[in-house]
Amino acid sequence: MISYLKKLTPFYNLLLFYITASIILRIVLIFHPITQAKFSFFEIVKIFGIGVISDFFVFVIIGSLLWLYLVFLSNSKFYKPWGYLIFGGLVALLAYVSFGNTILNEYGGVLPEIGISFVALKTVLFGALLLLPKYRSKIRLALYSITIFIFVLCILQNTVSEFFFWNEFGVRYNFIAVDYLVYTNTVIGNIMESYPVVPLFTGIGIVAVLVTWFVVKRSRNYLDNLPTFKEKIAITIGYAVLFGLSITAIPALARLEDSQNVFVNELEANGSYRFFLAFKNSELDYFKFYTNVPQDEAFALLRKQIPELGGNTMERQITGKGPETHKNVVLITVESLSAEFMKAYGNEQNITPFLDSLAEQSLFFTNLYATGNRTVRGLEAVTLSLPPTAGESVVKRKDNKNKFSTGHIFQQKGYNVKYMYGGDAYFDNMRDFFGGNNYDIVDKTTFTPEEITFQNIWGVCDEDMFTKAIKVMNDEAKEGKPFFNHIMTVSNHRPFTYPDNKIDIPSDSKQREGGVKYTDYALRKFFEAAQKQPWFNNTVFVIVADHCASSAGKTELPLDKYHIPAMIYAPGFITPGQNNILMSQIDLMPTLMGILNFNYKSKFFGQDVLQSGYHPRALIATYQDLGFIKDNILTILSPVRKVKQFSLELQPVAKGSKAIPLFFEQQPLSGERKELTQETIAYYQIASYYLQQQLYNNN
Repeated sequence: MISYLKKLTPFYNLLLFYITASIILRIVLIFHPITQAKFSFFEIVKIFGIGVISDFFVFVIIGSLLWLYLVFLSNSKFYKPWGYLIFGGLVALLAYVSFGNTILNEYGGVLPEIGISFVALKTVLFGALLLLPKYRSKIRLALYSITIFIFVLCILQNTVSEFFFWNEFGVRYNFIAVDYLVYTNTVIGNIMESYPVVPLFTGIGIVAVLVTWFVVKRSRNYLDNLPTFKEKIAITIGYAVLFGLSITAIPALARLEDSQNVFVNELEANGSYRFFLAFKNSELDYFKFYTNVPQDEAFALLRKQIPELGGNTMERQITGKGPETHKNVVLITVESLSAEFMKAYGNEQNITPFLDSLAEQSLFFTNLYATGNRTVRGLEAVTLSLPPTAGESVVKRKDNKNKFSTGHIFQQKGYNVKYMYGGDAYFDNMRDFFGGNNYDIVDKTTFTPEEITFQNIWGVCDEDMFTKAIKVMNDEAKEGKPFFNHIMTVSNHRPFTYPDNKIDIPSDSKQREGGVKYTDYALRKFFEAAQKQPWFNNTVFVIVADHCASSAGKTELPLDKYHIPAMIYAPGFITPGQNNILMSQIDLMPTLMGILNFNYKSKFFGQDVLQSGYHPRALIATYQDLGFIKDNILTILSPVRKVKQFSLELQPVAKGSKAIPLFFEQQPLSGERKELTQETIAYYQIASYYLQQQLYNNN
């Protein structure tokens, strides 16, 4: 037994360092000025007792990566002929990823280079160990030291990061930390401006080197006496049992975080597990991290914005101005279609010629803003007509089913309701969301081989999706019922590959402009085919972007990165024209339902912008910054209970130009407009409340 335990010296020493770092961190956080609480002896014991046990099990999970590395260390694999066979296989794999058409090449970007570099490094290192047996022990020691250094550095970086996170928010990791991974450039910029980066990272590096030297010195015996195959099997079985126990024990220990003192719960918790939970649950508690007001006051503020509201509820009766019109509705959300791509907004590249012409024949909403900068946010906006609450989109949350949705309204009116997507709807949880809200789903898995002419990592090309949609709608028309079909495009997405000889931008150029222009081409082909169908004249088409192509900017919420086009097209039914009123993506479908004169009970936060009682405003957000645009002022709510306001100016356009101006300047507002702050709070607080209390469900 003792001989087996000696084989685990790398784990002993890394575990010792991890536990030591965690204890020091807890001590520092207890005495941090933000920790405004006193602790009893029992609470201190609970913080460190349960905390250290939890840290141990978390390390077992993390340490499995180290075990995977160690278990493959051996000398026997270099014996003839196995060593040469393995080396030959690695060389062949390197040649394939370097010159072959792999899935990494299909996706594009830097992935091919990363894949090639990884395989090349593995091949070179294995070759060195194979062909230089005299230096094998030294090379292996160097690689082992680098591996230990990486683990030590990650532990140190995480410990320091948890301190700074606590310094700002007074809690362990939550969804804000997940958000930081998404907005890496912004976060790095903030760190560079806020902290003495060079001394900080120099210190971390020095400590990491010293700890690595200590761990390697105390565990080098593992390399000098590698376990036999039998010993590896025995140790692996033992580690697997401990791994399984850890998976059960970690959430069980987390359930013991039940103190009335919130700081006890936070200090007792393991930050890495909290990060995992935040990533998994995708939610951020509005009432804990954002400025809020009494519920009665919030509803009173909303009643001033939404005329039909009465009492402390979002439920109200919507009544059309005439007889209901049950035309077919086709909603097309176009991947990453920024307003700036269209001629109407000043673009001179001619990459959206069809959409430019269609906008002139449609009711064109020129001043509309996306709620977020990911597809799931756009889908949430047009499906639920709900403000973008903090955390992840409802689409990706556990409680995403049986919601009050546009599909629900159409089903009440006797429509067939479908969601169509050229990729696999399992991506981004779309199948779970739309299926859970009673949409029938048509995605790549429903295509026959004959229906696919081109596909990439994201799915079939937009032409194939639209061709499939025509077939589906022809079948639906035969049923004698109106249909509501929501189509999501995919081609305007990296790697920007599409069928050859369709547009004047080569498909192998992998340019954003090519993706935009091909989607525009596919839309033209779709409408040409649709016009030949008997159901066309009885159909209303709604085209809107899901979000912009880029979200990066100098400010928290750069307005030009949320400005998207939207249009409603129905020849002979919709009068063409430009509507320049400020509106949100959540308003589009309620506006369409107003055009159709639908009578229905609504919970929507979105409104019919064509009604006289509409007050122009727009809602935009990241995962944590919640924005509200009104009166040329942007109000932003952020954790922890921070409020910022900016005055907005329009981008100047050339004299005589018909281009639609975009917001571009954001200057800090001198003096808070409190009424706008209160309105912002009302929208986001009530939306969060409705989701939290499951009041946005169908009932």
